[in-house]
Amino acid sequence: MAEEVIRLTLTQRQDYQFDTRFDGGQSLVADEPPPLGGGAGPAPTQLLLASVANCLTASLLFALRKYREPDAPLSTAAECEVDRNERGRLRVTGIAVTLRLGLPAHAYGKLDRILASFEDFCTVTQSVAAAIPTRVTVVDSLGAVVKVPETA
Repeated sequence: MAEEVIRLTLTQRQDYQFDTRFDGGQSLVADEPPPLGGGAGPAPTQLLLASVANCLTASLLFALRKYREPDAPLSTAAECEVDRNERGRLRVTGIAVTLRLGLPAHAYGKLDRILASFEDFCTVTQSVAAAIPTRVTVVDSLGAVVKVPETA
């Protein structure tokens, strides 16, 4: 039996626009971009990318707080590549995420330990990365790269 079951419902508004309602009452509108849809909300690929980026950022924040590191706002930039597979179908073929620490690397006492483990606790990224190549980079507030993507 699963430790947790997460549910949502989708209800079509019109064309490719759907109301997405999550357990707990939260909701959002998802829509395909033109020309297929109207772009009234994030597309499924954008939601996938946002889920990976948000989960990684939250995991890094959790690890920083667990080790009582200084609290400074994190920011994240992410992109996904969409290309056609051998059958001509569009697929997400890669994800790249860059997390930016809120301070210079030297301000963190246990940064090496944090960077070595935070990804492993990211539920969404670890699940998605099993099927889609995912590259994670971490830079400090000065732009210095403190974690490079692992090679497959």
